[in-house]
Amino acid sequence: MVYFFLAIAVGYLLGSIPSGYLVGKAARGIDIRSFGSRNIGMANVQRILGSSPALLVLGADMGKGALSVYLGTFIASLGHMSPQVMGGMAGVTSIIGHNWPVFLKFKGGKGVATSAGVFLSLTPFPLILSALVMAAAVGFTRYISLGSITAAAALPFFIWIWTKEVSFYLILSALAAFLIFLRHRSNLGRLLRGEERRLGERVKVGTNQR
Repeated sequence: MVYFFLAIAVGYLLGSIPSGYLVGKAARGIDIRSFGSRNIGMANVQRILGSSPALLVLGADMGKGALSVYLGTFIASLGHMSPQVMGGMAGVTSIIGHNWPVFLKFKGGKGVATSAGVFLSLTPFPLILSALVMAAAVGFTRYISLGSITAAAALPFFIWIWTKEVSFYLILSALAAFLIFLRHRSNLGRLLRGEERRLGERVKVGTNQR
């Protein structure tokens, strides 16, 4: 049990590293949470700081998700436990850490990139299919939020097709999808009202959009 809780703690703390916040401070000396949608994720960073910082945040957030899975499987080997379970649990807790980071008073991102890093490590082929669904949705609508929600919904379906059973990874993907839906409630409201910003729209520093 010690190793199980260690994997969870490592995943959560790794996920809590606020990449978007740190990039905002390093690039412009600003708190990214004070502008745009007030979110620390890639989409808000792109609107405020541009594409290069946003890609850096995307890579960092995916990286911490993937690294949490690796560390979980490593800890499993120390405690002679299931690497699938330990890696998966560490990955999910990294998503929770990203969404509710201890370092930012539990106000974080929306978990899409971190989830992508986790499932790229756990179920790469279904994740790639889900990413293609997201790319198609964003390409047609120019809404990153809608693409994220669509991809999150598609991932459990692709994992089920891939495994042909109700697997541990299927349950984890459903949990990750739920967390993404939960964090996108405000986006859904703006989409329904026609107020959501599209991909490529820049926001001047000092402009807020909740």
